[in-house]
Amino acid sequence: MDKIKFAVATLSMALLVICLACSDGGACLDDKTRSLITEPYGQILEDSKDLTQIPRSVNADGDLRYTGIYGWTSGFFPGNLWYIHRLTGDPKWKEEAIKWTEALDSVQYYGDDHDIGFMINCSYGNALEVAENEYYKQVMVQSAKTLSGRYDPKVKSIKSWNYKKSWDRMTEWFFPVIIDNMMNLELMFKASEISGDTTYSNIAVQHALTTMKNHYREDFSSFHVVNYDTISGKVLDRGTNQGFSDQSSWARGQAWGLYGFIICYRYTKDEKFLDFAEQIANYILTHPNLPDDKIPYWDFNANDPDYVPEWDYDPSAYRTIPRDVSAAAITASALYELAHYSDKKKDFYTEAADGMLASLMSPTYLAASRGTEYFILDHSVGSIPHGAELDVPLVYADYYFLEALLRKCHGVSFDR
Repeated sequence: MDKIKFAVATLSMALLVICLACSDGGACLDDKTRSLITEPYGQILEDSKDLTQIPRSVNADGDLRYTGIYGWTSGFFPGNLWYIHRLTGDPKWKEEAIKWTEALDSVQYYGDDHDIGFMINCSYGNALEVAENEYYKQVMVQSAKTLSGRYDPKVKSIKSWNYKKSWDRMTEWFFPVIIDNMMNLELMFKASEISGDTTYSNIAVQHALTTMKNHYREDFSSFHVVNYDTISGKVLDRGTNQGFSDQSSWARGQAWGLYGFIICYRYTKDEKFLDFAEQIANYILTHPNLPDDKIPYWDFNANDPDYVPEWDYDPSAYRTIPRDVSAAAITASALYELAHYSDKKKDFYTEAADGMLASLMSPTYLAASRGTEYFILDHSVGSIPHGAELDVPLVYADYYFLEALLRKCHGVSFDR
């Protein structure tokens, strides 16, 4: 344990050196870090010419794995290009970011699930952080209008998925709302800022309040899925789709919730959202199963005999519990913003984020360490219950890593 703590402390000092030159607001990365983030994305761009196929991960043979423009991860790749542009100051990344962002134009009308927030805010939303563009603003507002179509005033939430069944194949989800949905609220807040129409921000606030009430347990861990009755608006059942069990704490779900409530505080300045985010952060950071290097296992209760999976789980296949680097990257980025708002725990949250970011930048978690030429980070988990994307690079892990690095190095302003 002492060796791990010493290594993380050493890497944290390296982070400080990387970011020392950032006070002028310009490019601030040392050569090693610049290469770390630009080389894999340069290779991805060289090998990806079809703008309808968006890089997402790698296959077992090491080749790139793509998703279509309506896949929930489609916005992260252009988002990564925007972040690399901001981190390096190199205009070539902006040119590529524009091209891949505009490839998602039709997504603004896509209402088959809730993921338009990820797809549009991470692409067009980041574009607007770099330069004014009236059409991009229109895309943001139209996307929020599309997402609003999934809001039910009786349930007081945005519907995540359409009808499906849970793992037991008997429980029917008619109005499932997943914790990931908190991440779509930023699109709604931004659309209200752009348009002056508070319809979108009001929906975001109401969705967050409903999530506070129904998704969280007393210890501030969250359920993944809450299913509602559309007639009465009452909760029918709670469970998981990607976690270890219905009652367990899926690591990425905890990260999504933390990040989402911080977004709500950023735009509303309502203290109850900040207090709630701090409680979630404390749950994550003080959990006895959080490893010393602060990269969480894919579920905080994985392999715990007190938690019973509904899916076909084979313990012998997971004698070493997989980590989820994506959960760490999301959490680190969120903690940097939380530290900005917190008076009493500013140092605590900053040190935790620094520790996570330092671990992510160590050889243990870098894709290049396994000989992968694509993406920055390795060892993320898509969905273990579905047997999908196990221990691989994932585009959204890179997205939140780059965002965390940007927040660390540039001292991004969160003021609205």
